[in-house]
Amino acid sequence: MTPLRTRDPASLTEAEAAEELAALAAEIAHHDALYHGQDAPEISDAEYDALVARNRAIEARFPALLRPDSPSRRVGAAAAEGFAKSRHGEPMLSLNNVFSAGEFAEFCASIRRFLGLSAEEALRFVAEPKIDGLSINLLYEDGAFVKGATRGDGVEGEDVTQNLLTIPDLPRHLRAPFPARIEIRGEVFMDKADFLAFRAAQEAALAEREARRARGEKLGDAIVVPANPRNAAAGSVRQLDARVTAARPLKLFAYAMGASSEPAAESHHAFLQRLEHWGFKVNPLSTLLETEAAAEDFQRRIGDQRAALGYDIDGVVYKLDRLDWQRRLGFVGRAPRWAIAWKFPAEQATTVLLDIEIQVGRTGALTPRAVMQPVTVGGVVVRHATLHNEDEIARKDIRIGDTVRIQRAGDVIPQVVEVLLDKRPPGAQPFVFPTTCPACGSHAIRDGEDVVRRCTGGLVCPAQAVERLKHFVSRRAMDIEGLGEENIQKLFDEGLVRSPADIFRLARHADRMRQWEGWGASAKKPEEARKVAKLLDAIEARRNVPLERFIFALGIRRIGEQNAKLLARHYHTLEEWRAKMIAAHVIGSEAREELGSIQGIGPAIAEELVEFFA
Repeated sequence: MTPLRTRDPASLTEAEAAEELAALAAEIAHHDALYHGQDAPEISDAEYDALVARNRAIEARFPALLRPDSPSRRVGAAAAEGFAKSRHGEPMLSLNNVFSAGEFAEFCASIRRFLGLSAEEALRFVAEPKIDGLSINLLYEDGAFVKGATRGDGVEGEDVTQNLLTIPDLPRHLRAPFPARIEIRGEVFMDKADFLAFRAAQEAALAEREARRARGEKLGDAIVVPANPRNAAAGSVRQLDARVTAARPLKLFAYAMGASSEPAAESHHAFLQRLEHWGFKVNPLSTLLETEAAAEDFQRRIGDQRAALGYDIDGVVYKLDRLDWQRRLGFVGRAPRWAIAWKFPAEQATTVLLDIEIQVGRTGALTPRAVMQPVTVGGVVVRHATLHNEDEIARKDIRIGDTVRIQRAGDVIPQVVEVLLDKRPPGAQPFVFPTTCPACGSHAIRDGEDVVRRCTGGLVCPAQAVERLKHFVSRRAMDIEGLGEENIQKLFDEGLVRSPADIFRLARHADRMRQWEGWGASAKKPEEARKVAKLLDAIEARRNVPLERFIFALGIRRIGEQNAKLLARHYHTLEEWRAKMIAAHVIGSEAREELGSIQGIGPAIAEELVEFFA
């Protein structure tokens, strides 16, 4: 049977479509939370766009299956904990994407159809390079800046006012005249040169921290080395200490209006000029295009300049200039009908593949990673690339020592596009994917049509155990403060925590933990001396959590946050859920039938749940 994800939506049955829409909703929500809420994307923009496009295509084929949690109804992710919430006067929606001149022409045709315009009526657009940073909403009252917030879920974001006040490009007061109350939308970013200097400083600090660890000295605060300028900017704005943000080289471009007490301009181009008058910086490459035909040439010219620009862009946003037409067009789903993002192809470079590492995830998946000679792609130094799975390695015939072309699509770990066979060194051998787990030696098998080989060791496998523990305590799961990745690794290496249950038995090891450097009475800093007590208090505080959090925290394959909520709403209590899952092991049992009847829980998910409890 062909996997659902590879089949034409027209060939799906209604039941298959419902199952895939449920899986897509959970998967896209997971990636939204990572990108918007944690600034830590796992997949490229291109891969994310493909998921969204797949979801949209299935919904178009089966409109009756549109889900309440559909990605087409959602923007971004919920506001992060640690900041006050801030509701936007008008929603901050996202943009639909096009990738070719033909798709842009269809976008323009849809505008004409909606407005009833003839082919002779000119469509004027404002073209603006799409900065890859953190979107923010700035509220001004009587000309004074009073509050700033992140996009969040599009309706409510995080109040980051104090951090934004540290950015030199942010006007504290607008030059008159101005509306009594107005929201300004903008993008906070870090340019390439500043990012490379900042990353180098973080890498040096991290190296020094590791040297202190080797000497047995106290370590101090954790150090994060951002993968790209977007992550660096977003992480800087989300610092709980505004003094940290103030030390980061952040910039701001303004580009749009939210809620306003009165009209600010008659056209979008005129509004950009008003922004400059008020003291904002506007992208100097923003251009008024008199006709839609000019967009293709503008896209090509900006694409040619892209590598030389001082900041990262991943496309161009085209906005209909007439604001009255914008108001008539309105929105569909989570995106405006009057604007579109025309994305660039992924940036590419060539380098030499030095090694192939196998990483083991919390579900036992063996994931190959390319180790390469460092190469700069789009202003970012790249040392690793994803190889996806063993079939991908075989299909592209990737061998250690090969010269490969890589692409950086969306500023996450790049991917290998192709091997340059004319540069293959003599004697390069095909890569043999391991059939045993590199972490525990257990058999690694492929189940049915699954393209992923998985370790069968379960929690016997130390790599799986540690990754599951990290997931269990993470912010979106049990959210145990003080149990970050480093501390989990320490507790695992010391043999105190091997399963989630061990976390709640740590109090019996308190005296031993206080003997560790930086954890107890020997620490010079008072906060380090209280570390064990604070950690145990945090653990006690999470003994009672909502059922959906606990289910998600268990790290069961295919059970993301949305599916965890479905299960919690259906079974109500942990005791009932556990008992029904054990009973569902029997095919044809009442419990198995009940599990299969839950809307959104398909056969594959049901099988994972049953196997987990078995």
